[in-house]
Amino acid sequence: MPEPKHHDGHRERLRQRFLDKPDSLADYELLEMLLFVIPRKDVKPLAKDLLKKFGSLHAVFSASPKELTDCGLSDNAVATLKATQQAALRFLKQDVMQKPVLNNWTRLVGYLQAAMAQEKREMFRLLFLNKKNELIADEVQQTGTVDHTPAYPREVLKRALEIGATALILVHNHPSGDPNPSQADIDLTKAIISAGKTLNITVHDHIIVSRNGFQSLRTLGLI
Repeated sequence: MPEPKHHDGHRERLRQRFLDKPDSLADYELLEMLLFVIPRKDVKPLAKDLLKKFGSLHAVFSASPKELTDCGLSDNAVATLKATQQAALRFLKQDVMQKPVLNNWTRLVGYLQAAMAQEKREMFRLLFLNKKNELIADEVQQTGTVDHTPAYPREVLKRALEIGATALILVHNHPSGDPNPSQADIDLTKAIISAGKTLNITVHDHIIVSRNGFQSLRTLGLI
């Protein structure tokens, strides 16, 4: 069946606006374009409802498949949104891999926020660096609960030795939205720093990301 008459040409006009000037579209219009995979339906209200429910484009893309399905999206639409999210993350990651981290700090933090800020459970991530401080590996070591992730200095350093890293950046997220470090965060960081010294492995920083921003323990003077 064709789309209702009052929607005739709408999708094509929106596509053309995007091609002519990509940054002219509102967030809901970009989302609407991705939802064009749903045939024969006005998806503008759905796009607006998703943004209202989750609060931002970032949060929509970070929502779980079940959350998106519960909002009325088809499996095809969910797959499209999750594929778009994954493509964006890979683009950001490729922009920082094999490059000196300290010269690409803003891009690195941008990638970490995109990858972790909207997660609903804590994740402990390790960034492994070589002697030139180039990022050679990026791994999520542990996934925990809404407010705790188990991390063990021995396992952290064992993995660094396996990869051949000479330096680390520790990263985890706070689902609460508050990026400030807890005493447990500080204690863990100091324990890993202490253990790393015996193996000549340096810990450059511990970054905490959240939907409301990020904090660096080094910038805070805590390490």
